[in-house]
Amino acid sequence: MSRPAGGLEGRAFLVTGGGTGIGMACAEALAADGGAVTICGRREDVLIAAAKRVEAVAGCGGSVQHAVADVTDEESVAAVVARALEPTGKLDGCVANAGGGGGMGPYPVLETEEFLRVLHLNVLGTMLCVKHAAPRMVAAGGGSFIGMSSLAGHVPHPYFGAYCVGKAGIEEMMRNCANEFGARGVRFNAIRPGFIATEIMEGIPRDSATYASYIENTPMGGVGESSDVGQLARFLVGDESRWITGTCINIDGGHHLRSGPDFGPFIEPAYGKDVMQGELPE
Repeated sequence: MSRPAGGLEGRAFLVTGGGTGIGMACAEALAADGGAVTICGRREDVLIAAAKRVEAVAGCGGSVQHAVADVTDEESVAAVVARALEPTGKLDGCVANAGGGGGMGPYPVLETEEFLRVLHLNVLGTMLCVKHAAPRMVAAGGGSFIGMSSLAGHVPHPYFGAYCVGKAGIEEMMRNCANEFGARGVRFNAIRPGFIATEIMEGIPRDSATYASYIENTPMGGVGESSDVGQLARFLVGDESRWITGTCINIDGGHHLRSGPDFGPFIEPAYGKDVMQGELPE
């Protein structure tokens, strides 16, 4: 049974990391139902291409504009939030999707600078979006903020370094913000995608033990699509979810019911068995 189109007419939204994958799918879902969407990211050529795709599916008066921004830079975040107000004069929602990983490996070999970079990208980047977007939503009379977590934010993923820590931090931030802003009509929730078929996840060979561990631990089998996450984001910014705040919603085919994927075979060739067992590298 399909849901009638529309419902976001006259509302403005910011989607960070909106040039590819999940972020672009979120922008498509919002614009398709009438939202005035601003997407941002660090590469303008990617954003231009994404904006064309979003524009192609926009309906019910929906629109899209893009802006280059770095979510770890406060001035940049403040500027893109201001840009997101331009279509309607207010801000009704923010999907803080920009994030990422890096520096995978056992703890004895983790690089401190890389660990901090990943934390800044995920936690600081989301915090700066809250700092500058939430007051705009308060001024608009309410709104919805979505933090993009991950299966890795609550199910152990050995060797993922700062990524798991960062995503867990986003979830706690959303809970705290839900408490702080609830009386002002601004809702905060987190989305926990599992294995989603994005450009990043294409780096996992489909004939590898790591990929097999994903499938074996997913009750529904297979992998999700970016559009699955986009539709959940659409629900969370709309009136249909008006009484939902402070939650972290899994969208992973049931993977959270079992264990995390085994990335050991994927990264062992880079470090050797001794380091994988917790010993210091020679």
